[in-house]
Amino acid sequence: MEPESVRRFLANCNWNEGGKQRITEEVDRFYRYEGIKWDRPKYEKIDLLPHIPKEEDVNALVAGLPSKATGTFCLLLKETGCRPGEGWLADWTHIDYDRNMIVIRPEKGSRSRELRISNHLIARLNLLPKDRKYVFHNGTKEPIQGLKDFTRTFQKQRKQLALRLANPKIQQISFRSLRHYMGTMLYHKTKDIVYVQRTLGHKSISNTLRYVRLIEFPEDEYTSKVAKTVKEAQELVEAGFDYVCDVEGYKVFRKRK
Repeated sequence: MEPESVRRFLANCNWNEGGKQRITEEVDRFYRYEGIKWDRPKYEKIDLLPHIPKEEDVNALVAGLPSKATGTFCLLLKETGCRPGEGWLADWTHIDYDRNMIVIRPEKGSRSRELRISNHLIARLNLLPKDRKYVFHNGTKEPIQGLKDFTRTFQKQRKQLALRLANPKIQQISFRSLRHYMGTMLYHKTKDIVYVQRTLGHKSISNTLRYVRLIEFPEDEYTSKVAKTVKEAQELVEAGFDYVCDVEGYKVFRKRK
């Protein structure tokens, strides 16, 4: 009820600009409701680029984590780009083994989607216990608390792995940065921002633009081919090429060297 005390608190606390901005907005609404006048301080959220880990560091993390559950969870985030909370709520009925697909149930008001997963991820999932509803936990804890405990376990294992491999970059990889990694790689591969938006489950494409950052890849990292017929496209797919886009009626494919 003392606006000047609120101003002093916000000026001296160690919250980031975004946190202070949210608090001042809430306090301002309260003061308007109570008819209290105050000189509202101005804070503006700093839009930082997300951390995008390198592929070799992500692979080292997934392979090196000692727990089957944490390593497989990281691989799921890497391949699907789902939010940690979405991956945490995955249950065994969401996995289609015949088609190598998994259904991602949405959170944060986003969209449900069905995404392809690799044989490697399927094999790792099969090593986890199936005598429970959820893939990564037994459901005894409230979901938010359960994910927090799981995250702390992951952080301890990640720190030990980074020390063992003498690679401090592994320490920078979080569950959320694996989502950033997937979105960035998918955009680099397809150059289709709408496709990335749908894969990540964003309602607004502006959210996708925050997650996607182009990485400078060597120009000779890919071999490109053009298919003029259905047969040529089929042969390229069988040879390991990925479809990129249509150009003047032709389909463009590329494959990493």
